[in-house]
Amino acid sequence: MQQDQIDRLRADPIAPVGLFIAGRSEPSASGRVVDVISPINGKKLTTIADGAAADIDRSVVAARSVFESGTWSRATPAHRKKVLLKLADLVEKHAAELAVLGVRDNGTEIGMAYKAEPLSAAGTIRYYAEATDKVYGEIAPTPENVLGLIHREPLGVIGVIVPWNFPMMIGAWKIAPALAAGNSVVVKPSEIASLTLLRLAALATEAGLPDGVLNVVTGKGSVAGEALGLHMDVDAIAFTGSGGVGRRLLEYSARSNLKRVYLELGGKSPNIVFADAPDLRQAAKVSANGMFRNSGQVCVAGSRLLVQSPIYDRFMDELLAVTGKLKVGDPLDLGSDVGAVSSAEQLGKNLNFVAKAEEEGARRLAGGTRIREETGGYYMAPTVFENITTEMKLAREEVFGPVLGVMRFDTEEEAVKLANSTVYGLAAAVWTSSVSTAHRMVRAINAGVVHVNTYGGADITVPLGGFKQSGFGRDKSLHALDKYTDLKTAWIAL
Repeated sequence: MQQDQIDRLRADPIAPVGLFIAGRSEPSASGRVVDVISPINGKKLTTIADGAAADIDRSVVAARSVFESGTWSRATPAHRKKVLLKLADLVEKHAAELAVLGVRDNGTEIGMAYKAEPLSAAGTIRYYAEATDKVYGEIAPTPENVLGLIHREPLGVIGVIVPWNFPMMIGAWKIAPALAAGNSVVVKPSEIASLTLLRLAALATEAGLPDGVLNVVTGKGSVAGEALGLHMDVDAIAFTGSGGVGRRLLEYSARSNLKRVYLELGGKSPNIVFADAPDLRQAAKVSANGMFRNSGQVCVAGSRLLVQSPIYDRFMDELLAVTGKLKVGDPLDLGSDVGAVSSAEQLGKNLNFVAKAEEEGARRLAGGTRIREETGGYYMAPTVFENITTEMKLAREEVFGPVLGVMRFDTEEEAVKLANSTVYGLAAAVWTSSVSTAHRMVRAINAGVVHVNTYGGADITVPLGGFKQSGFGRDKSLHALDKYTDLKTAWIAL
């Protein structure tokens, strides 16, 4: 992308946007709307429909109707593949527009957003499109007088609830395999970042997806999200977000039709630097970017940095030098390294964590303040604390902002104990020159993803998900298809 292209796109007015149900944009049943406030400058961008239970019901009815008709659920894999490949092409064609639209909505720096949102989503859709005609059922090893066939069938109507940090990327992780398997989908995006998923649904219709197969209902999580969780005709919920909401979704399943619920609930990921790390400068650079890009609003962010004592001072000098050079600025400026915090509410939560860390005795080495306040937007300086203990709030709870806590350790055993000392288990990283240490740490750390001598970068070919209270049910890879299909046995006497 070029800066002049970004500037042209950012100047485009955004008309009020309705719900997307059965292939059409519609107002909410109540007629109410929600203001969309851009974190770039704190100003109103547009409005989205304020969906509620009646709107969720309309979308589920549309999704169920088209599912039962078989126009998508019983379409040949080759046909589903063709439509999804066309959708991927359309997303790629409109990538610049989608990236700028998303940044205006949630504040992610454009350099990251362009790759992580539309281009990543296009790649994900293409991956699952290609999988549609390559995933087989099974023939069981039955006695010779019986033929046992194991079929995979779509579940039905899938509810997808997506957070505001990477709505297209995370949305595609759930929507694409659900569609590839033949399901119908109802998406409830975050009210903080709904615009790109509404556009994605329109592009899906353009690609030839039958009306009602992909629906998007915007609105408040406590209203529209609850209605989706409680709906008696939704077969499964795929959710990324907070632990509190995840628990409520499990309760809604128990109170309704025992729908399946798949949860990805964030983390407090340890980033462990041993004294024999191959390149401390590189480790510091990657660690800073792994924490502060997108203002720390990344579920796998390495928010707990564990550094071995012999290199602690030298590594911290490198880390602080890199952190100090990060440019926090307008997220639609290609020169900005870090963009805006998503909302005034989230900025307030971040600053409360800073105040609590200082109250509990942590030492602030960098940041900790709101900056660029004159713009009206929500910006925060990358923040580093040391002298963190496992009892502190900053060591235990997910901030989801640019606030890093640093701990010192002496032995490998101590590093493992610190790494596993939270209720979370989403991601981790280990920096070492020892293959043996790396393998031992991968086995010992309770996390769904363990990076070695890097942080982040896993692609669509491998699963992403957590242990413990980081949730269950994996996004990405062929394993994700298991969430959206059911197994049916045919037992045939010969």
